[in-house]
Amino acid sequence: MAEGNLRAYAALAGAQARSVFSYRASFVVEMVANMGATVLDVLAVLVLFRATPIVGGFTLAEAALTVGLSSAAFAFADFLVGNVDRLKTYVRAGTLDAVLVRPLGALPQLLLMDLPIRKLLRVVFGVAVLAVAIGANDIHWTPARVVLVVITPLAGSLFFGSIFVVSATLAFWWVDSGEIGSAFTYGGRDFTAYPITVYGEWFRNLFAYAMGFAFVAYQPALALLGRTDPLGLPSWAGFVSPLVALVAACLAAAVWRVGIRHYRSTGS
Repeated sequence: MAEGNLRAYAALAGAQARSVFSYRASFVVEMVANMGATVLDVLAVLVLFRATPIVGGFTLAEAALTVGLSSAAFAFADFLVGNVDRLKTYVRAGTLDAVLVRPLGALPQLLLMDLPIRKLLRVVFGVAVLAVAIGANDIHWTPARVVLVVITPLAGSLFFGSIFVVSATLAFWWVDSGEIGSAFTYGGRDFTAYPITVYGEWFRNLFAYAMGFAFVAYQPALALLGRTDPLGLPSWAGFVSPLVALVAACLAAAVWRVGIRHYRSTGS
């Protein structure tokens, strides 16, 4: 049964890939255009540091490590899970009904219905920014930090992917919830691209700590740099990003299950 499901998912992915590559010029244009958001994130940081050499207690190289971790994590999540935000379109059009009657998981089908191969260059650029940022900082490498620099983008992508799923699931109750969802997905990407010391206390407490965005890039960056947190968190806080991501994934799975049960067919 599991092998049959895998073949079915592979067939869906293959069909989507063939449809994308059949229009090669359009594919190349879309792939380059999709890299724009990540490029703008990096440029915004560079422009900010042209005005002052220190922002929130961080140098350009240190801030670049934060934006590199954030960009790589978000690019992975957007590539793998980001198209789930089209759920509101499927709910409104009634096409979700066809997904639910198939003997396959609804969420994997939704992720493969519009395979975002055009976002691949964004992933490459995000990883390249991280690599440059790592080289720009004098990091004292230990086995723990080697593991951390590898696992942080993966944990961050799991965290962002969970946010994508939760925000998309809102469509089961409110089909026009796209703007609210974007505030937490793309807004979260922008939030994590800067040291959280630049934000006001209440804003920082809500988004960085209560919602966990501080553990996507800021806390791991401190751990890699060997810096103490100016906001007072212990040094081990930089290593808990996988745990935070796992909690987010469990919450997203629970919200998704509730949303699917709440959905009522359009009858189309």
